[in-house]
Amino acid sequence: MKILIVSQYFWPENFRINDLALGLQERGNEIHVLTGKPNYPKGNFAEGYSFFKNGNEEYKGIKIFRSNLVPRGSGSGLKLMLNYFSFVFFASIKAFFHREKYDFIFVYEPSPITVGIPAIVLAKKIKIPIYFWVQDLWPESVSAAGQFNNKIVLNILNSLTKWVYKNSKSVLIQSEGFREYIRKQGVENSKISYYPNSTEALYNVVKPTKEVMELMPKVPFTVLFAGNIGESQDFECIIEAAKILKEKSSEINFVILGNGRKKQFVSNKVKEYGLESNFHLLGSFPVTKMPCFFACADALLVTLKDEKIFSLTIPSKVQSYLACGKPIIGALNGEGAKVILDSKSGLVASAGDQEQLADKIFELYKLDIQQRGQLGKNARIYFEENFEREKLIDKLLNLVKT
Repeated sequence: MKILIVSQYFWPENFRINDLALGLQERGNEIHVLTGKPNYPKGNFAEGYSFFKNGNEEYKGIKIFRSNLVPRGSGSGLKLMLNYFSFVFFASIKAFFHREKYDFIFVYEPSPITVGIPAIVLAKKIKIPIYFWVQDLWPESVSAAGQFNNKIVLNILNSLTKWVYKNSKSVLIQSEGFREYIRKQGVENSKISYYPNSTEALYNVVKPTKEVMELMPKVPFTVLFAGNIGESQDFECIIEAAKILKEKSSEINFVILGNGRKKQFVSNKVKEYGLESNFHLLGSFPVTKMPCFFACADALLVTLKDEKIFSLTIPSKVQSYLACGKPIIGALNGEGAKVILDSKSGLVASAGDQEQLADKIFELYKLDIQQRGQLGKNARIYFEENFEREKLIDKLLNLVKT
């Protein structure tokens, strides 16, 4: 089959769609990608790219058609809106004049929902179906993340979301928690399919390298968080828990890998609380190094704010954590918490409950090595049974053939 993937984000930006595209290509499909100029997460164009450079290129045999856009900058409301809608404008023009033919279009939507517009432009032109993979529920996800709160804007986005779903043959959801919400947006249940995230094949149980070990604090117990340092991740809860734990034991340290618009806030709070010796902001590293970092940690941390919308999602880092076979600590509600508990891979606190999070981390810290090792084994087994990459690619290909 010849497949066009439409995604605002693609390599060298680090998103799950990169690996899915490669996986589909490995099965003998011809994969093309319509995407934007890379600018996530730093907010400016990646090295070698600009508004006028690198419109089209190849990545491991995958043809990439790059649309212009306004970089997201700091991720503030106005700049982010310009980023979203500039991609829609330029990508829709590119789609309208696109000459290639495809069997279907696959849309990847971690936000924004507007990514569906250029896909619809092309799908109507060449009369092919769209399979729309929902990672974030719109418009509530942007409201909960603190990006937009204007009711008129949210109503417009809700209408746009319904229109995008209406023009898709199938709506794929990364969490079963999405189903009822999307049904209330007018989508028939028969049109909705559960299709969870997997993770790149590189996420596996590995031995830590000397290079990575030297970057980690030399302490008996390390809790590691990897990912976006943003509003949704509730770093207030993490820092408050770290403050509580410092009073209980100096042996428990936090390592944070990643960047985001709340990084400066976190850094300031760490200094205010005097946590510099226990809370380490190491910055961003290539995705290829993540399994080694995970291998150096005693527990992997995932948190989300106490918002109903976040209780419906499975944070994509959960699959990566499970795949690497390490104990998981969660401070979240709903679907993400359910995966951790069902997999018997770790302990869960309620979203936003800093005291409970501190208690759960301390409880895990008190377990012996064999008990923590069993949690890690449980994690890997659950990943292989529910989220393994090849199984999910089979599921997708069977879905589009029906």
